[in-house]
Amino acid sequence: MMWVVGIVVIIVILVLITNIRIVPQAKAFVIERLGAYSETWGTGIHMKIPFIERISKQVLLKEQVADFLPQPVITKDIVTMQIDTVLYFQITDAKLYTYGIENPIIALEKLTATTLRNIIGDLELDETLTSREHVNSKMRVILDEATDPWGIKVNRVELKNIIPPREIQDAMEKQMKAERERREAILRAEGEKKSAILVAEGQKESIILAAEADKQSTILRAEASKEAKVREAEGEAIAIIKVQEAAAQGIRLLNDAKPSEQVLTIKSLEAFAKAADGKATKIIVPSQIQGIAALAGSIKELVN
Repeated sequence: MMWVVGIVVIIVILVLITNIRIVPQAKAFVIERLGAYSETWGTGIHMKIPFIERISKQVLLKEQVADFLPQPVITKDIVTMQIDTVLYFQITDAKLYTYGIENPIIALEKLTATTLRNIIGDLELDETLTSREHVNSKMRVILDEATDPWGIKVNRVELKNIIPPREIQDAMEKQMKAERERREAILRAEGEKKSAILVAEGQKESIILAAEADKQSTILRAEASKEAKVREAEGEAIAIIKVQEAAAQGIRLLNDAKPSEQVLTIKSLEAFAKAADGKATKIIVPSQIQGIAALAGSIKELVN
């Protein structure tokens, strides 16, 4: 009898052990009791009631990435293209995620495709290619609101690839090539214009500098000539002053020596001879010429 009790105890212990569950980080367990939702287990150790409770679903609470296949969409100007999207979402309510909708990931993919078609249908091709941020933000808002009853939060939506038809791609490449050639021509013309302006400015500055140099040279030559004339005039003035000083000195010496009448007459004759030695065409003969002749005899006597 004791061994039966022991077996029962062992079985109870094994059942209890097998019903102990540890919920890891970033996960949640949805528990059903007799087929109905009971509770949601968070991170930690839990015990479920054997044969009454069961784990309905294990839900990952980390942010997840869903990369959907390219979807055909038609733009406002009737251009069919392929666009594939990438969704970043997170499960915020394990209960709603479990019971809100069947196959929530498939439902999210279908909802993404229809939302994308609606948004792109209001845009033309050029707007679609240049308005990715607008499309991304608009899709995120719409999808986030639509998935709230499913316990899903859409954090980000990205248009991964936009693939227009081949003929559209060829036309776009030709357009871009023409645009690049136009920009190249504009840049070349601007470069030539700037080069011509620089050359003209250089020539202008060269002419201005040459004219300025000539002006400075003329000014310097005039100043040099003026200084030379001033120096020459100063020299002549000094020479005249020297001559006058010498004459004055001679007169002063004669006065100091108290010359006789004969000496004064000789000095007068020397002055008359110097005057006659010039290039003058007319000579005024003094009325005392006879006195001078007589003076000559006196000089002869003095010499003898």
